[in-house]
Amino acid sequence: MKATNKAKAYWKKNLRYLAILLTIWFVVSYGCGILYKEELDQISLGGFKLGFWFAQQGAIYVFVILIFVYVRLMNKLDKEFGYDQD
Repeated sequence: MKATNKAKAYWKKNLRYLAILLTIWFVVSYGCGILYKEELDQISLGGFKLGFWFAQQGAIYVFVILIFVYVRLMNKLDKEFGYDQD
């Protein structure tokens, strides 16, 4: 595989990962915190309504988890395409 094609394939897969992870974050932060708040407020978590919890803390926790997932995915992708540093 040529270096140019390799770089394009790497970048395409990287963008796919970004799109998926940002979609998850959007659904959790906007969907759970705003759109589905009323339905989620029927459930309590630690004495707080779940919709409120997602709006205040849940989206932040999910974002931090997604950062770690992204790091793991990129390390795997780097090894797959030979861009990892030993």
